[in-house]
Amino acid sequence: MSDFGGALKPFKDHPRPDLVVLGIPFDRKSSFLRGAAGGPAAVRAVSTCRCYNPETELGVNLSQDGVLVDGGDVAMDDGVEASFGAMRRAVGDVLAKGARPIILGGDHSITLPVVQALGEKYRPLDVLHFDAHPDLYDSLDGDRFSHACPFRRIMDEDIVGRLVQVGVRAATAEQREFARRRGIAWVEMKDFGEGPKLAFANPLYISFDLDSLDPAFAPGVSHLEPGGMTVRQALSVIQNLEGNIVGLDVCELNPSRDPANITVAAAFKIVKEVAGRMLRP
Repeated sequence: MSDFGGALKPFKDHPRPDLVVLGIPFDRKSSFLRGAAGGPAAVRAVSTCRCYNPETELGVNLSQDGVLVDGGDVAMDDGVEASFGAMRRAVGDVLAKGARPIILGGDHSITLPVVQALGEKYRPLDVLHFDAHPDLYDSLDGDRFSHACPFRRIMDEDIVGRLVQVGVRAATAEQREFARRRGIAWVEMKDFGEGPKLAFANPLYISFDLDSLDPAFAPGVSHLEPGGMTVRQALSVIQNLEGNIVGLDVCELNPSRDPANITVAAAFKIVKEVAGRMLRP
């Protein structure tokens, strides 16, 4: 049973929803292990109301305080470029309905076409990026569209007014210099302390790579990087930020590496709490 704690409503009964869940089962740009394409199905499977209720920690009832529907999975093409185009169109369709997207990834390369679609409506767009890695390589193994590169490509297109990256602890000197030069703000784990209190002036997109969490809390990712956030620390950043959240992606869940659904439970928790903030800022 897949119903997001009982909050999902039939799309056919609500043609103009508030939030639309979209799965993007794509991992062809993973540089190490494949498996993130299974992320959307895993999050849906764990979301049953037999396990979770629709109330968030901040008191939002997802089944009553807005209309949340599942838009299904974006159909992937044999070609990467065509698949990216399908992602852009699917997100554009959500925005055309006056709704906001919640994206279940997929490797992190999907964030580029998603942000490109959002940039058609919201510009400048602020981005809050949770990740162990800044994903600012100009290319990795000759691939400029690797899951290690989406934020370099996004910055190339000048879509983003402000980019804040939280949880960084695996960066190269070249990425550090690029971030400094482009005014990208990092909250590195070595400096995390009590956690940042963030405020955003422009419409805000949140991109959440699950390897921003410590492997103790998210073992089901392809790139394990010790020294990360707890789930509570991540939620605290989200619950205390100021801004108008217009979309979310949760990426890099690899169910094949996830004993006892530990990581997928964290993924659903992030989705649930961000959805609540989107419905009641």
